[in-house]
Amino acid sequence: MTFVNEKQSRSAKPHPYLHGNFAPINRVQPLIPCSYTGSIPEELAGGEYVRNGGNPVTNEDLGRDAHWFDGDGMLSGVAFRRQEDCSVQPEFVNQYILTDAYLSTITTPTLRLPILPSIATLVNPASSLFRIILRILRTIFLVLLSNLPGSQQVIKKISVANTGVLYHDGRALATCESGPPIRISLPGLETVGWFDGCKAEGEASTEEVPGTAFGGDGVLSFMKEWTTAHPRVDPITKELILFHSTFITPFVHYSIIPCTQTCSSYVLPQRLVNAAVPGIKSAKMMHDFGVSFTHTIIMDLPLSLDPRNLAHNLPAVSYDPSGCSRFGVFPRWNPEAIRWFETNPCCIFHTANTWDDTTTNPSETTAVNMLACRLTSASLVFSAGDIAAPIPKSSSSITYPVEEEQCRLYYYRFSLSGAENSITHQFALTAIPFEFPSLRDDKSMSAARYIYGCSVSDSSFGAALGRAVKIDSLVKVDTEVLIQRGSKRSPTRISGCVDTRSVPEILASTDPNDPIKIFKLPPGFYAQESRFVPRRNGTSEDDGWILSYVFDESQLDEHGNAPLGAKSELWIIEAKEMKEVICRVKLPQRVPYGLHGNWFSEEEIQNQRPVESIRCLPVTKGKVLGEAGEDPSIWMDIWMDFREWLLAAVG
Repeated sequence: MTFVNEKQSRSAKPHPYLHGNFAPINRVQPLIPCSYTGSIPEELAGGEYVRNGGNPVTNEDLGRDAHWFDGDGMLSGVAFRRQEDCSVQPEFVNQYILTDAYLSTITTPTLRLPILPSIATLVNPASSLFRIILRILRTIFLVLLSNLPGSQQVIKKISVANTGVLYHDGRALATCESGPPIRISLPGLETVGWFDGCKAEGEASTEEVPGTAFGGDGVLSFMKEWTTAHPRVDPITKELILFHSTFITPFVHYSIIPCTQTCSSYVLPQRLVNAAVPGIKSAKMMHDFGVSFTHTIIMDLPLSLDPRNLAHNLPAVSYDPSGCSRFGVFPRWNPEAIRWFETNPCCIFHTANTWDDTTTNPSETTAVNMLACRLTSASLVFSAGDIAAPIPKSSSSITYPVEEEQCRLYYYRFSLSGAENSITHQFALTAIPFEFPSLRDDKSMSAARYIYGCSVSDSSFGAALGRAVKIDSLVKVDTEVLIQRGSKRSPTRISGCVDTRSVPEILASTDPNDPIKIFKLPPGFYAQESRFVPRRNGTSEDDGWILSYVFDESQLDEHGNAPLGAKSELWIIEAKEMKEVICRVKLPQRVPYGLHGNWFSEEEIQNQRPVESIRCLPVTKGKVLGEAGEDPSIWMDIWMDFREWLLAAVG
């Protein structure tokens, strides 16, 4: 067990995403029993809920640039352990993901800033070209230095793995755009090692699958290892579908990794690795995508993420409100057959579900449908870094009507019938702010009826400068009903909305069949992304529970800081009516507001692939020794002194 003093900002204007329950908590614990009130559903027995999020370990310079998406990955989990008396005991565990960057940081005590530059530095219009280049060069320097003598940890991958977590083919994987997935072990959340598409570090060689690894060969192959934070797992074939977004043409590559645990060793399943996706003309901030049973959707939106922007006096991240949104739809196994659909500009960070319209006899996909959280600007990227959003500069002659600031659950239908690429439906299902979508896992890629998400009752997800978005409402949307309504009485194309009610108006509804149901947290309580767990032998798709970490902000002191004794809870909420909290698990510490989580079943935990070794915290080294235990040469002493001086200088 490791305890490190939490560093809280005491400045007059603390950074909203380093303050309160957003502030990092540098305390990690092994599985520890928790008390609870209420009853634990039997379906949770043996499983574990795990949530990922950024938790910067290097935080001494509280005046530095910071962004909600920064930080070393930290997993926080509640495992529902079976006991000998047949009862279920919830146990809390949290662990840093032992990435190369994290291990290098903790073995370099002179560092005052994180190894990677903050996203806030890259997106801030006020950042000078010199400052951005200096931060990037600092990162490159630290990576190169880590490969020289005297380093305890070589930085081979720059990912902090702080965004998502999923399960595929006997592996729990943590994800982030800046590197490949990294395997972790359940339920203790130990770090195993990087997954390259064939095997993970720390696994036996017998676990390796023949084939090309992510990235392939070449000097720039490391870029093709960068993997979306939101890979998709087909609930039927168990294939892992993902993409790799880079800064060099063709900008996006695409991979499909099969499930081999259930396959015959004599017949290797089909796999596709690093296939180029044609038609993308520049590097983009591409966080998510859509996957149905037969097709994949790549989103080429007018939000660029390209260091070459700096040469044109633009920030590395730039949004063009006059550019169009392009959606590339292609058969799962054939990205060369991509068809592009163009429409009004927007930002989409998360898709909720994607599914096909098909004919029978013969079977043919006639359209692909997608639900996504559509933002009408990139303001969230800037507000999450406490930065004023810049006045967008148009780079296109195309002019689209300006839409009001919003983030809504949005429906697209891409027709594949005929030669013309047309979007037959595009409208919002509900007017309330809606983000962090999820659904019942076994309904993914099919026409799932219910989508769960998060909302705010008094603002939007494009938060005002100086304050952070806090989730006070958990939402369930009956998308089947609202899509039917929208198809019959089509709202205004693009800007229209099927259900125009606000959060208070929906809460006031007494209709038992209301297509939108909201669980509103008590005043001062705030939630995080929720995950659905179905009831065994349930009577309907929504028969089950949603799980979410919850924090009571009355624990904050008069300055809005979280004291060391502050604690969070895991709430288990009945999902049909979205009204009753059936269990509150009391955690031994707080869980900072983070990003994405997942539910891992007892079967998945039991069927994890064997592990030969795990990553461990380094043992502090003393004096560097030469061969056979001899003292190092005078040149090594000089080098080590010079190395320490360099680290102090760039710290």
